[in-house]
Amino acid sequence: MLRADRRKFLRTGGMIAIGAGLIAGMKKNANAQKAEPSHPVIARARNAAPISKAERNARIEKAQRIMRDQGIAATLIEPGSSLIYFTGVHWWLSERLTAAIIPAEGEIFFVTPGFEESRLREVMKVPGEVRTWEEHEDPFALVAQWMKEKRIHSKKIAIDEAVRHFIVDGINREAPRAKLVTARDVVNGCRLIKSPAELELMQIASDVTIAAYRDVYPRIEKGMGREDIQNLMYQTQAKFGGSGPSGGAQVGKGSALPHGSTIPEYVEDGSVILLDFGCNIHGYRSDISRTFVFGEPNTEQIRVWNQVRRGQDIAFEMAQVGTPAGEVDKAVRRYYESLGYGPGYQLPGLSHRTGHGIGLDVHEPINFVSNETMPLAPGMCLSNEPGIYMPGKYGVRIEDCIYMTEAGPKWFSTPPASIHRPFD
Repeated sequence: MLRADRRKFLRTGGMIAIGAGLIAGMKKNANAQKAEPSHPVIARARNAAPISKAERNARIEKAQRIMRDQGIAATLIEPGSSLIYFTGVHWWLSERLTAAIIPAEGEIFFVTPGFEESRLREVMKVPGEVRTWEEHEDPFALVAQWMKEKRIHSKKIAIDEAVRHFIVDGINREAPRAKLVTARDVVNGCRLIKSPAELELMQIASDVTIAAYRDVYPRIEKGMGREDIQNLMYQTQAKFGGSGPSGGAQVGKGSALPHGSTIPEYVEDGSVILLDFGCNIHGYRSDISRTFVFGEPNTEQIRVWNQVRRGQDIAFEMAQVGTPAGEVDKAVRRYYESLGYGPGYQLPGLSHRTGHGIGLDVHEPINFVSNETMPLAPGMCLSNEPGIYMPGKYGVRIEDCIYMTEAGPKWFSTPPASIHRPFD
């Protein structure tokens, strides 16, 4: 009724329409102000410094030292997190080859379609030679020609693990004398150890996700589905300054599956709710999980939550410099098995690794998994996320990420105090 009267009213004259427009504009501005809370993390996210050109150049120099030590002539990377890491170039995967080759000596070589050259030069954060190919030409012949000019066409060429097979096949075809090897040691040798600038970006991303959790938690209502909660978290992380919000919500029996169920469930009194969300700041990720009960938890839910939380502390205590990463997972698993869970990855119990590396990717090497022998070192960043899952009932996971220092592990986000205070 009010809407019909308003439409009739707006048809009566221009001045009234103008007045209504002014009022609408005032309301819009007021709503915009309400939508942007006064929270310190917003300013930190907005003012966060991206990775500098000097740091990217230092990364390339380190990769070149590793290559020279291993007798590798060059390393090829294509669009993805490694290309971003070394060059700052955000690109998309395509059937048209765009790639960068880092030689052991000299500046980076980029190859891209001719019609993409100007765009590529716009987004390059490091200097490099750019060569282009037209639609009727073979880009791998262009790569092979560059290799011959550099006299490395019969030497070791390292290929990043994320590079697709058709690229490897093309290089093999056009440069058959090249010895293609994995670039794992070159790339991981740089990316595993985070710099202070990287740690700061990951800290801000973590703070954004925690702020979003605290904002969304009191807004979760009976009858909501996982998509409702997920949308709230995506919107709120973005509101607080996080880019690329990701993750999901699991409700009730769905929480017994680490990555959730496709069967719809809705929040009820006594529902276990497992939230697993993150975002990025200049590409660097957060990854935080919280589990709580809507309403009052029962005795079993409190007990299981406390057991999971104790597992997280055991992982933190075990994660010391020089300790093989696999020992962290073994220690947590021994504790859960002493409580009657498992054994191993069997359910009810802990069906996944205790944690994973994190940085530009949500999942990076190395992992808190039993067969991981690499010792922990300062600058490594990993999630600490043990869980206990009981099929047909519910699951509990608590996840906070750590970074290694000379003195041991430090938290990016502080684990919760109790199931009653999941976001304190």
